[in-house]
Amino acid sequence: MSGHSKWATIKRKKAAVDAKRGKEFTKLIKEITVAARLGGGDANGNPRLRLLLDKAKEVNMPLDNTMRAVKRGTGELPGTHYEPQQYEGYGPGGIAVIVDTLSDNKNRTVAELRHVFSSKGGSLAETGAVGWMFKRMGVVRAIESQKTTEDFLLEQLIEFDIQDISIDEDHVTITCDPKSLEKVKQAMSDLGLKIDTSELEWVAQNTVALAGDSAQKAEDFLSELEDHDDVQEVFTNYVEGVQ
Repeated sequence: MSGHSKWATIKRKKAAVDAKRGKEFTKLIKEITVAARLGGGDANGNPRLRLLLDKAKEVNMPLDNTMRAVKRGTGELPGTHYEPQQYEGYGPGGIAVIVDTLSDNKNRTVAELRHVFSSKGGSLAETGAVGWMFKRMGVVRAIESQKTTEDFLLEQLIEFDIQDISIDEDHVTITCDPKSLEKVKQAMSDLGLKIDTSELEWVAQNTVALAGDSAQKAEDFLSELEDHDDVQEVFTNYVEGVQ
């Protein structure tokens, strides 16, 4: 139902490496802290926090780390005050990008991001410049142990508001209405799929395909953004083209 996004594959592999070296933990701890500060420390009454705690379990974050992050958010423990900020812009090849950050120094973050954009052939833009190209959606990624098809999955999940299904090798990605995220995640688990991630994401409504050197420049740019300490998530309309 959708085109192949090489960047999604690269992000997935990067996340696995990042988790091993602790970088993913650091970003997740910041998100948990902010979610608890904004919505409280009770996961039952804070959907965003519940999603993040599930993610912490999925990447095997130590429970002590998770609980300390929650307590920093609720004020039970002292900690750095992070503020969420979203930036929009264009990367090499004209790809659209949304960058979600958490920072204790907004001026430093925007200056550093502007440098990344300009040095890689892109440009930071005003709020709303590319946001209209994306839609907030629920995205569940899972690993299948047995070969399945998009048609089979669509049949099994027909009762939910499924927007898109894609299979890349043994990885399955389901895009759905945000309100259906938890139900879709559970249904996929019941089908025997191993859940990798389940999150709310900005999903591009139309994509830009790049190949060859253009694709490599776009991926280098996106990777540098991902590696920035204040960057939590990078969303793009880039997909791998055919040479």
